[in-house]
Amino acid sequence: MRYLLWRAGTLILTLWSAITLNFLLPRLMPGNPAQVMLAKFKGKGNMGPQAIHAIQVMLGISHVNLFQQYLQYWVEIFHWNFGVSYTYFPYSVTSQINQALPWTLILIGVTTVLSFLIGTGLGILSAWRRGSRLDIVITSIFTFASSFPYFWFAMIAVFVLAFTTNVFPDSGGYASQMVPSFSFPFIASAVYHSILPALTILVSSLGGWQLQMRNNMISALNEDYVLLARAKGLPERMLAISYAARNAILPSMTSFAMSLGFVVSGAILVELVFSYPGMGNLLYSAVSNEDFPLMQGIFLMIVVCVVVANFLADVLSVVLDPRIRRGGSGA
Repeated sequence: MRYLLWRAGTLILTLWSAITLNFLLPRLMPGNPAQVMLAKFKGKGNMGPQAIHAIQVMLGISHVNLFQQYLQYWVEIFHWNFGVSYTYFPYSVTSQINQALPWTLILIGVTTVLSFLIGTGLGILSAWRRGSRLDIVITSIFTFASSFPYFWFAMIAVFVLAFTTNVFPDSGGYASQMVPSFSFPFIASAVYHSILPALTILVSSLGGWQLQMRNNMISALNEDYVLLARAKGLPERMLAISYAARNAILPSMTSFAMSLGFVVSGAILVELVFSYPGMGNLLYSAVSNEDFPLMQGIFLMIVVCVVVANFLADVLSVVLDPRIRRGGSGA
């Protein structure tokens, strides 16, 4: 219990530090957002201070002291208000995030879960049959696949399955003639457009989970408690699943929780290759256009999700590993 309370305190301190840095960094950067916006419209030389001040008011830029801005920033966070996006003016940052987030959660979230489940299962199978032809084939394939970046797979997939054979569409999240809705034709179109980017992410990420679980599993199979259970005559399948895999999966579960935290950031390069309307594409657009409010909103979401995922991974480790509970209770 003390361990969880200590981790909860660390979570709160980390969140406060991250939010404070997210507030300070854009304000410490040189330049003026209003000047940036004027430069985009090539009106910097034709507008005076009054016009610049009007644009600052329109963009919600405050002229009060830094401490008051900081307090107002916390109020805006609790109201889920990150200001106006410079890139998509006059739309708010919140509206742009709300549009892009579901696409990323479905694409990256589903592929992350599937990659973990399939890769971990294959890692258990490879370790259980280590040295066999099955182990050699599986490990060789995924070692080769994990050595290439996922955006390289994306470009190959687009060339082969979209441009050459026209099996899948080459870009977009849905058919261009459709309007987003909860109708069956739109959902079918969205699923059809997501197959190719999901496949590229899945193929490139399976190797990491498979290799990690295989190595952890082999180490666990050589532990004394497994050797003792084998000496008692327990079946090999029980040894592999109930004894070795249960302990070997702990590091993988921690990594999995962290991966779920990074889901909201999207897969920037894959989304760019497929012009997929997710958070990665939105983040690239914000950075390219120096859209500070949009960058702040996205970075804040990423930091919060990663920190919370890290805390949940610690909680999960306490639940699955009684040694941590005993160590935490004795602290």
